[in-house]
Amino acid sequence: MKPQIRQLASLGEQLQSARYRSFVGRSAELALFRAALDRAADSFAVQFVTGPGGVGKSTLLQRFAYEAAVAGRIVVEIGEHRPPQSPEAFEADAIKMFTDEPAALFVDDFETYRPLEGWLRDRFLPRLPAGSLVVFAGRRPPGAMWLSDPGWRDVLQVITLGDLSRDDAGALLTARGVPVARHPAVHSFAGGHPLALSLAASAVDDVTGREGAEWTPSPDLIGALLTRLVGQVPSPLHQQALEVSAHVRTTTEGLLRAVLPEVDAGALFDWLRRLSFMTSVPSGIRPHEVIREALDADLSWRDPERYQDMHRRLIRHYVGEARTAPDPPSFAQLEALMYLLWHGSGLFGEQEEYDFREDVVRAGDRRALLDITVANTNDETAAIVEFWLERRPEAFSVYRSSMSGEPAGFVLTLRLTEPDAEENAVDPVVAEAWSYVRRVSPLREGEHLALARLMLARDAFPSPVSDLIAARLVTMAIQDEGVAWTCMVVSDPERWQRFALFGEQDPLMVGVGDRIFGLFCRNWQETRLDTWLEQLTPRRTPAAWRAPRHRAVRTYAVLSRAEFDAGVRGALRSWNRPDELAASPLVPARVVAETGGEPVEALRRVLHEAVEKLAADPREVKLYRAITMTFMQNTPTQQAAADRLGLPFSTYRRHLTRGLERVCELLWHRELLGVSGVEAS
Repeated sequence: MKPQIRQLASLGEQLQSARYRSFVGRSAELALFRAALDRAADSFAVQFVTGPGGVGKSTLLQRFAYEAAVAGRIVVEIGEHRPPQSPEAFEADAIKMFTDEPAALFVDDFETYRPLEGWLRDRFLPRLPAGSLVVFAGRRPPGAMWLSDPGWRDVLQVITLGDLSRDDAGALLTARGVPVARHPAVHSFAGGHPLALSLAASAVDDVTGREGAEWTPSPDLIGALLTRLVGQVPSPLHQQALEVSAHVRTTTEGLLRAVLPEVDAGALFDWLRRLSFMTSVPSGIRPHEVIREALDADLSWRDPERYQDMHRRLIRHYVGEARTAPDPPSFAQLEALMYLLWHGSGLFGEQEEYDFREDVVRAGDRRALLDITVANTNDETAAIVEFWLERRPEAFSVYRSSMSGEPAGFVLTLRLTEPDAEENAVDPVVAEAWSYVRRVSPLREGEHLALARLMLARDAFPSPVSDLIAARLVTMAIQDEGVAWTCMVVSDPERWQRFALFGEQDPLMVGVGDRIFGLFCRNWQETRLDTWLEQLTPRRTPAAWRAPRHRAVRTYAVLSRAEFDAGVRGALRSWNRPDELAASPLVPARVVAETGGEPVEALRRVLHEAVEKLAADPREVKLYRAITMTFMQNTPTQQAAADRLGLPFSTYRRHLTRGLERVCELLWHRELLGVSGVEAS
């Protein structure tokens, strides 16, 4: 007997069957297509599937074509990556649409056919037989002429394709053979992006089966993903703009102008804005999360030095922007800085919208603030809150529901210039802060201690209210002139580790009733805020978003006001003696060290700038002349200086004394605030 030979399906049928079995999700899109399929039988229907690269448009189009074939339609598919078409060539490819049989046309990679868009809309589609169904798929939505034409309003349906849900993403990974134990790691990288999930599923095999091995995307996988999703970038400047957009929360034309000053920021922003994976939000544009993560990871691996330099430039920009903004800066400004420093750290919730607002304490708030305090701490702390409400109500910032106006949280920030016996007796945390500060590095004239005493909210941390509280603390650190120490009190021991980066020591433990609070302190007398923030390494480098637990790298010497004034007077007397200037106690102080360059020349430049400020004020020109004649013109004696100025010696001495006082005042102000602080003021 002749053996029976089993009929094998064609390769195309096998591929189609495999695609059908592995297809997951998109139930809403399939329902819309099936409805269009039914509607087209009686009239006509056009669908446009749009979405960023890799989101699954081609896969969905294949499933639509399968559904149309099962429904008895002639299927006409014009595939992607064809060369640009002429109207004649396109019509030849779609000739089967002009038969007596019901047909469905599927056009993928519609960007290829953009030159024909007007012809397709106005000439080709209107000639199709009644009952035709057409589906286009492309990265960008149809042009404005489609949407503004009343004739197309009832015919055209735009379907915007997004990421898969978490359940559908898990189903895709399971269909690709990824063990369930590996799903969280892949989800963390790929989210619901179908192409990223598929590429990651293939790469997971590299660690599957190795005990304890954790999967992370390799540089090769990230490179492959970027090649597919981003493609060729026009120039290195476009690449830099893309990298900036991936590293920040949102990008604006102004941001590009600030951090890439040599480029045409408007043209670069317009280019970014047109990219299919960019989304417009109220504060700017941002890339799809998967592409953002891939771009950021790729640069940090490919060029870590440039990555960190970009990070530092962005920090300087955001700090400068917040420092010169009105008080308070907009939350968007502070949110941008917090995202740059702590995205992914859990220190803030990264909400899209906030239904709360910052306000002052108002009549009737007392009970609500005490209830929030007791719920988070204890009765003893509530008594301390009552004390500060009576003594310093202006120190409270209250966060209210935008709808009800009810307090949802508050922060108590104290500006302390000297210890107060009553305050220390009532509040042991304040007493401990003063004890630590005076023991380590006491305040100087014009300085103060900023203490974030309480940060409490009704909702669990992190929350929208805690985000707003964090923004208030950042404002305090950036805009507070003359702050020598910043101290922060954390009520929950489980959160101490997260907030360790704010302190330069292990938390000081302070008991209030039955609760132990952690007190973190940081000294700004020897290290500027900008310098410290730049020491916080980007999140993709080792120990990301963590400051060293030891004291920050010191940049300046700390002088008392008396020591500083003596140094200024001595430096002026030594104006023409470089060896003595080199030994001046001002050389390692902030006012000179921050200026940079050779120390003697830097000291001379700082002194000269302060003296020249006297010349700019008509009321102080006489002080300027006394200073310059005495110290900068090789005048042998003070009597000779008075004679050259044509002044009685007593008048000359009065001008010189007042001039020295003013130069010391100007330089002391600069010593406390730093160059950028003086410029901002």
